[in-house]
Amino acid sequence: MTVVVASDLDRTLIYSAGALGLTVPDAEAPRLLCVEVYQGKPLSYVTEDAAELLVELGRRAVFVPTTTRTREQYGRVRLPGPAPAYAICANGGHLLVDGVSDPDWRAAVGARLAAECAPPAEVREHMVRAADERWLLKERVAEDLFAYLVVERELLPDEWVKELAAWAEELGWGVSLQGRKVYAVPKPLTKGAAVREVARRTGAGTVLGAGDSLLDVDLLRAADRGWRPGHGELADVGWSGPGVTVLTERGVLAGEAVLRGFLAAI
Repeated sequence: MTVVVASDLDRTLIYSAGALGLTVPDAEAPRLLCVEVYQGKPLSYVTEDAAELLVELGRRAVFVPTTTRTREQYGRVRLPGPAPAYAICANGGHLLVDGVSDPDWRAAVGARLAAECAPPAEVREHMVRAADERWLLKERVAEDLFAYLVVERELLPDEWVKELAAWAEELGWGVSLQGRKVYAVPKPLTKGAAVREVARRTGAGTVLGAGDSLLDVDLLRAADRGWRPGHGELADVGWSGPGVTVLTERGVLAGEAVLRGFLAAI
């Protein structure tokens, strides 16, 4: 029976130095493997144990990296194990097949967004206009699909995010705060829809999933079983769902726990 394993990447499987969340003495810290380099510097890591688990997972299931990253950002990640036949980028906007975006999937997504949601340029303009230069570091529209801001998290008012979410709701968009990024994403643009398409194409009998943010809720709902780290946006609001295991592990050790959960389920 084919098993599809669809997992979020950042702060679920891979971790920046600032997100490692290690609470053990330095001498007892797990050995780390760098899986992403950006501008000549190491950026993201997994533990060496997680690296071995990823190799085993790639042998036993259809492993599908499932991320809000753009295709370019995803291309920097070098995970251990076989190269995935499928990957999901831009929160479901791109379905990569052997590294190439499927044009039919992208066209179908674009048609639905055009019919149901306000355009990204309108949302980006509002976000930038409403932001305060004291905490706004940069702004982007990703893949012509969604918008995000990079902010000084300590200076970002909670009320600002709530007000943005209320405004975006009426335009068919949702808002998610992940680390230093504030995402505004069209509601029909979901990881779960792309995961369901991979399951259809592979004839999967079981789908497993993992994620830590509000943008992962539809992914977890698309899975027969899911795992949620003990940190992140979903942990902050206490979210869970049917078939979802809430892990106690936080930081990079949660990545190991997610992978062990996948392999045990398989």
